[in-house]
Amino acid sequence: MKNIHKAVKNKEDGTFLNLFVIPNSNTTLFPSGYNKWRNKIEIKVSSKAKDNKANKEVITTIATFFNKSIKDIFIVSGKKSKLKTVLIKDVNFNDTVQKLTESLDGL
Repeated sequence: MKNIHKAVKNKEDGTFLNLFVIPNSNTTLFPSGYNKWRNKIEIKVSSKAKDNKANKEVITTIATFFNKSIKDIFIVSGKKSKLKTVLIKDVNFNDTVQKLTESLDGL
């Protein structure tokens, strides 16, 4: 079991995720792992980090994973970096941690 609590933060109106984005991957996968040195949840996207394409794919992928609208997902920091913080509005912190932990088990 992965300890992802350092990568997930409770916010009054949602939950923050600290991500390490791997653009230009063969497949899109979230979560694709946990980087314990950076305390980030990894996400692979097939888009290149050009013209905001990777950021859009990050938002879409996270929205799909949490069954949310893309309007509920915001990149709050790291728009031009592989290290990003994303806000997911109206999602429960404990449910987020549980879902991510279950998905990361076995990776």
